[in-house]
Parts: sequence; C-alpha cells; structure tokens
Amino acid sequence: MMEQYGGIFTLVIMVAIMWFLLIRPAQKRQKAAKEMQTSLKRGDEVVTIGGIHGTVDAVDETSIFLRVSETTVLRFDKQAVGRVVTAS
Repeated sequence: MMEQYGGIFTLVIMVAIMWFLLIRPAQKRQKAAKEMQTSLKRGDEVVTIGGIHGTVDAVDETSIFLRVSETTVLRFDKQAVGRVVTAS
C-alpha cells in the first residue's frame, strides 16, 4: 500500500522544490521591479534596459520622460527602466 503513494509523494516533493527554486524567486523579482517602476519620480537617475542613462523629467501612468542631455527628452514605457541609479 505504501508503494502506491510513493510516486505521488515524489511528485509532490518535486513540485515543491521547483516552486521554491524557480517560481517563487521569479515572482519576488517581478514584484520588486513593479514597485521600483511605480515609485519613479522626477529627478531620479535611471538606466533603461537598453542601457540609456538619464534623469526622470516627468512621469505619467504608463510612461516616463528621460532627460538625456540639455535639450533631449525621450519617452519610454515604465517597464523599460532597468534600475534606479540614484533616487531624488
């Protein structure tokens, strides 16, 4: 009788291991990225996922406007921000 449940038990253990090694850390990274993107504000220095460095000039619901030089402001989706270098 114990042999019948051995396969199910092994499967449950494998799913639990996958959860803790793969799925849970990915969800934490995704949550942290979302929080970073929603907390962006004017004056933050950021780097986009494409490697463009700039200072946040303005923020709306879905976009940010990065000042990359004295005269150039570029518009990006918030998801394009890879990291905040310095917060204002």
